[in-house]
Amino acid sequence: MSKTIVIVGFGPGVSTAVAERFGAEGFSVALVARNAAKLAEGAEALKAKGIAAEGFPADAGDPTALRDAIAQARAALGPIGAIHWNAFSGQGFGDLLAVDPKAVSGLFDVALVGLLATVQAALTDLKTAGNGAVLVTNGAYGDLSPMMDGFAVAHGAHGVALANAAKAKLVGLLAARLKDEGVYVGEVTIAGVVRGTGPEAPGVPMVESGAVAQTFWDLYKARADLRARVG
Repeated sequence: MSKTIVIVGFGPGVSTAVAERFGAEGFSVALVARNAAKLAEGAEALKAKGIAAEGFPADAGDPTALRDAIAQARAALGPIGAIHWNAFSGQGFGDLLAVDPKAVSGLFDVALVGLLATVQAALTDLKTAGNGAVLVTNGAYGDLSPMMDGFAVAHGAHGVALANAAKAKLVGLLAARLKDEGVYVGEVTIAGVVRGTGPEAPGVPMVESGAVAQTFWDLYKARADLRARVG
C-alpha cells in the first residue's frame, strides 16, 4: 500500500530535504503551508524528481484548516503514513517582561495546538499503517539549560524558547502515549542555522538540510530513539 508523508510548514531548507528524502523511498508527499503559490512550486519541483506530490494550503495554527488539509491529502494521495511537523510561528518576543502576558498563549498555536490537531486528524491512518510516524523539527532554544536560557535572552528569542520547550514536552508525551499502538514519534533538534535559510553568526554552527533529512529518515527506520541532534 502506498503511503503519504504530510509535511506541515513546507518551505526551503529542512522540509524540502525531508520531502525529497522520503519521496525517494516511495512516499507520496503532501505539502502544507499558507502560501498556495509556493506549495504549487514545491510540488512541481518534487514531481520533476519523480515524486508524487500535491500542495494543500492551511495555517499551521488553525486546527480546522489542518484537519481539512489532512482529509484532502488522504483523498488525493492515499493513507497518511507519516507526519513531518516543521511549522514555526516566528514569534520571538524580544523581552517577555515587556510583552502583554495574554499574548504569550499565541506562541503555542503552532507549537502545540496545530501539531496535536494534525496528529489527531491522521491518527487512524498512522495506526493502520503499522509503521506510522510523527517526526518533529525543533530548535535548541528550547533546551532546558542555563546556557541556552542565557543564549535565548541574549538573542531576544524568549518566545521561541518557550514554544520549543513546550513542543519537546509534547513530543515526549505523544511518544509515550503511542508507543504501544505502532506509531513512532521522534524529534530532531537543530542546534545551529540551516544553510540557506538564515545568516551566519559567529560561534553558531551551520547545518546542512540534507543531514537533517537523513537524520529523520534514520529515526524513522530505527524507531528506537526519541530524539536526535544536528549541529
